[in-house]
Amino acid sequence: MAEPSADVLLQVNDLRVSYGDRVVLDGLSLSVRKAEIYGLLGGNGAGKSTALQALLGLLKPQSGSIDIAGVDPRDRPDLARERIAYIPENVALYDHLSAKENVSYFLSLSGGSRTTAELEAAFGAVGLARDAWGQRVAGFSKGMRQKTAIAIAILRRAPVLLMDEPTSGLDPGAAADFNALCGRLRGEGAAILVVSHDLLGVVDLADRIGFLDQGRIVAEVSAKGPERFDLRALHDRFARARPA
Repeated sequence: MAEPSADVLLQVNDLRVSYGDRVVLDGLSLSVRKAEIYGLLGGNGAGKSTALQALLGLLKPQSGSIDIAGVDPRDRPDLARERIAYIPENVALYDHLSAKENVSYFLSLSGGSRTTAELEAAFGAVGLARDAWGQRVAGFSKGMRQKTAIAIAILRRAPVLLMDEPTSGLDPGAAADFNALCGRLRGEGAAILVVSHDLLGVVDLADRIGFLDQGRIVAEVSAKGPERFDLRALHDRFARARPA
């Protein structure tokens, strides 16, 4: 395998995962560059969850390779995860703790700490209302939970972000806030992989879109011009890829 170029922070080559006779990933290959948002779009059963588990080092593929900012998660999963900020579909925070306490706790688990000023700057950057910083997160909306999780990602300064169905369940205003946050992180040089079945959400966000079908990328499209993507063509492409 050729070495990834310096601006490629996430590289997957010919990844294969099977469970018994069932092939889930069948030669998955993709790359995400520094300061790029890549949308991995697929329907149910396309292999999205398995791909995320492999990237996080939670399962070992039968063959293929993964490089996350210079680290193979199969060989050094803990080090690879240090270079990843993962934001799941349903952000898991401790409801009895405040937003500040959650951020401080999760940073301590990764071996880091930040000053109060740095925490407050991160909350300001993600647009979490000041009066929510000290509140218990039990009453937070999904959008507020995501903002808290992204504040953690900002403070961890991880070069690679993995996001699983990030706009699912968000109202239009919260989705717009989320897209703006991702644009900010991209502007700071992060490589962002968004895994989703939501075509419209990915179109609003991604610089490139890969269509995952039966465990492999069957088409890839890059944003171009002021319109960015031909939505009708993407819809037709996605409809063909999804199982009946």
